Amino acid sequence: MLNAPRRKLLALGMGATLATLAVPRQSSAAGDGGLSKLRETPEGRPLPDGLVFQDAEGREARFGSFRGKGLVVNFWATWCPPCVAEMPALDRAHAALVRDGIEVLALSSDRGGRAQVEPFYRRTGLQHMAMWFDTRGATGRALGIRGLPTTLILDRRGQEVARLEGEAEWDRPEMLAAIRRLVGGSTAPTGTNT
Repeated sequence: MLNAPRRKLLALGMGATLATLAVPRQSSAAGDGGLSKLRETPEGRPLPDGLVFQDAEGREARFGSFRGKGLVVNFWATWCPPCVAEMPALDRAHAALVRDGIEVLALSSDRGGRAQVEPFYRRTGLQHMAMWFDTRGATGRALGIRGLPTTLILDRRGQEVARLEGEAEWDRPEMLAAIRRLVGGSTAPTGTNT
């Protein structure tokens, strides 16, 4: 007999996509908003070749098209309670960081794609982040995503410099400062998705 989370993943066609339904919610140590869970790789880790995800119109996108910008790449789903809880903070973080040439890409793993995510964005009042999709989970698997939410910080060279598994308060001043530091020098934003 399958447990309820496993049945939900299978119903969504994601039985092999994620090892867990969601990263367990944990109280942040000393109330740091999740900063202590941020695992840094200061030298940077190159991303695997050929990673593809989709924009709201279903067009293919690649991380290379954001070269020169810092990225906060969040893997999430509307059925994941800790993901849902942190989305407003990610939206506010995007608004605070975009002028520094840093964007938040929230890659939804919802199988329903835009039809499922757009109503969630409206209902939740998300106004700054564009919709991005990894509905088959291929990009998440290639990046070793073990559960949701998981967030990667990519520097301006397109390398992973940090990873956080679980929920965080992305709009806290300390977290925004850490993101800016990890991403590196500022560039003038061009063609941002707000």
